[in-house]
Order: sequence, then structure tokens, then C-alpha cells
Amino acid sequence: MPVPNIQITQKPHLSRTLGPFMLWGLGVGYVISGMYFGWNLGLAEGGTYGLAIATFFSIILYITFTFSYTELACAIPKAGGVFDYATKSLGKNIGFIAGVAQIIEFVFAPPAIAAAIGAYFHIFFPQLSVTSIAITAYIIFAALNIYGVKAAATFELIITIFAVFELLLFSGITLPHFHLANLQHNAFPKGWNGVWAAIPFAIWFFLGLEGVANVAEETINPQRNVLRGFGSALITLIILCVLIFISSIGVAGWEAIVYTSNSLETSDSPLPMALSKIAGNSSLMYHLLITIGLMGLIASFHGIILASGRATFEFGRVKYIPKMFGNVHTKFKTPANALIINMLIGIVALISGKTGDIITLSVFGALTLYFISMISILMLRKKEPNLARPFRVPFYPYFPIIALIISGVCLVAMITLNIKLSLIYFAIIALSYIWFHFFVKKSIDAEQIINS
Repeated sequence: MPVPNIQITQKPHLSRTLGPFMLWGLGVGYVISGMYFGWNLGLAEGGTYGLAIATFFSIILYITFTFSYTELACAIPKAGGVFDYATKSLGKNIGFIAGVAQIIEFVFAPPAIAAAIGAYFHIFFPQLSVTSIAITAYIIFAALNIYGVKAAATFELIITIFAVFELLLFSGITLPHFHLANLQHNAFPKGWNGVWAAIPFAIWFFLGLEGVANVAEETINPQRNVLRGFGSALITLIILCVLIFISSIGVAGWEAIVYTSNSLETSDSPLPMALSKIAGNSSLMYHLLITIGLMGLIASFHGIILASGRATFEFGRVKYIPKMFGNVHTKFKTPANALIINMLIGIVALISGKTGDIITLSVFGALTLYFISMISILMLRKKEPNLARPFRVPFYPYFPIIALIISGVCLVAMITLNIKLSLIYFAIIALSYIWFHFFVKKSIDAEQIINS
């Protein structure tokens, strides 16, 4: 009797090529630009002590969050990250909201970094506009990510190593010039209100680390290697954060790395400003710092593009957005369509010129992700106690509860400080959900009934 020719349709899947060292490179690379620029603006809000207190709680948040998130990533190693975790634990509706928040974080962070890359290159090529350089960077790194995850991760690892080395070099040069009095000068100018206002900039130190979870599907033995990659990246970033904070402020006080000469205009270049107080702005070391400093910006830019492609890909794979964005390139085995649409959205945001607002929207997305994912781990422990968990968060349930509380407080702080942008952010979430509930969800449910 002839056997019928049955074709089994498989969902698009990504190839597993990443080991723990690659994950360390991605984790540190996603975040490391936050050490180079942006964080110093928190000093203008809270002074040394205000930003230090906010950063302390930010470190507690990321320690407790990272270990909790690792449990989810090891138990559910899928490219969608929090989208998959929240869907499994809280249902499709909350899963969709979590997924939208994640996409907002990962899609809106790169334009801000691209603008900084354009500004750096503009110093060396003044005939080219900042915007044109930034758009060129977008195209180059989107193409590299399309070419292959191993090539992209290898490149990320190399430039991340350069960026870490450069931060250690900066600390080695500045620490001999450290004076405790510079940390204590005008250290708490706005009191506890300054701590509140400095929260977004403290989060910027570590924003994006959770992107490691989005490549769990492409990781060799994710149940073991995701923990090793996450943990080693977090330790590295905490050490660098403390070193950079102390060494840069200790040279000449916090005002010297916030305000440009003889003005109240703020700067996004705290490390070159600190070094110029020691060696001047015409020395070889100063120019070396600026040149290698590009590595940190490129590492985060390239890494977050990689993570955002996976988040959008997962939405397409489950048909929450057009199915074409959930396809894998037949040759390169990468989410090419998802990477391209993210690039186009990022370029539009970049052209708007609203860098500060773009960063704020990205932070809103991140805090929503943290908040929902911590609820997810608590609910999943109750709903599916027998789920295979190769890694379990230590000190459960205290770690996820601590991360839940801190992320909630930070979200409230962000809303009170950015009323207009918070309305825009939640309007995006609300409109996306309405579209999902009344159009996408009904269509998917109807398709499932037909196929059942």
C-alpha cells in the first residue's frame, strides 16, 4: 500500500551557533554605550550623591531582575523573550502588551545611539552630516545582522573587547588624579528630588542587558550557557559602572563632565571631558579615547539591532504582525525582514531629531518589560510548578519581588517626570492592543477553529 505524501510544515526557526563567550560579548555590548554617554546628565539632576543613590538601586534592580529573567530564558528559550514568557504565564493579552513594550525598547534605543555615532564621526568628517552618517551606520549593521548571527556576534565580541579595554584604560589614566573632595563637592544639590529625577539616567547605565534572552533560541545548550553569559556580563558591567562613575567625577567634580566650558549647555561626552582636564584636548591619548570610544557606541548599536530583530521576528512568527516579518532568510537563517522593518522605523525616528524623547520612550519600554516579566515568573511558578527549570533564581521569591517593586517605582518616577511622553507611550500600547484584540486575535482564533 503506497504511503501518502504528507508534508509537515514547520515554523521558521533560527540556527544554534552561540556559546557563553559570545553571549558575554552580546550582553556587555548591548549595554556598554551607556558607560560612554547619557548617564552624566543624571548628575545635573541629582549631583554625585543623587545619581549614586539612584545607580545603587538600579544595580539592585538589575541583579535581581537578571537572575529572575535567566530562569525564564532557560525554561523558555525562544527569540521573543518577555513576549513568550508573559504569554505562557499571563495569557495572550498581557503577552502582546509585553511584546510591544519590548519592541519599543529595542527599536527606539538604536536611533539615539546612531545619533551619537554620527556626532563622533562628524568630528573627523565635518563635510558629512550627522544624520547621513547615522543612516549609513544603520544600513551597514542591519546588513551584517542579516548576513548571519555568528558573524554578527563575532563582530560584536571583538568591538566589545575593545570598548571594555578602553574603559579600563580611561580608569587607569584618571584614577591617579582622583580626589575625594571632588566627589563631595555640591554632591546633593536637589536632595531626594534629585534622586527621583536621576532614575532614568541610572537605568541607562544597564539598559538592554535583557537582550541576551532574545538569542536563547540561537544558543548552544541554552539551559546552561544563557546563565553563564548573563551572569558574567552583569558582573563586568557593574565593575565598569563603578569605575567610570568614580574615576570621571573624581578628576574635577561632576560639573566638569556635564557642562561645556563657561556655559550651562550639557554634553554627551563625559569621558573626553574628564580626560581633557588631565591631558588637554589636543593630546594623543585624548584623541585615542575618542576614536576607541566609538567602539562602545557601535557595540551597543549593533547588539540592540540584533536583539530587536529577534523580538519583531517572534511577533511575525505567531502572526501578530504580518507573517512576512516572521520569516527566516533561506540562505543566512536570520530574521532579515524583521531587521529591515526595524531599520526603517529607526531611521524615521532618527530623522525626527528628538534624541532625548527617543531614549525616554525606550526606557518606558524597558521598565514595562521588567515589571511584566517579574509578574510572569511569580505566576509561572504557581501555574506550572513542574515546568523544567534548568536554572532557578536564588532567594525566590525575594529576587523577583524586589525587581518588581523597584521597576514599578522607576516607572512611576518616569511617568511623573515625563507626562507628555508617558501619554504618547501608553497611547501606542493602547492603540496596538485595540488593533490586536479586534483584528489580529479574532483572525487567529478563527484560523485555529478551521484547522482544528
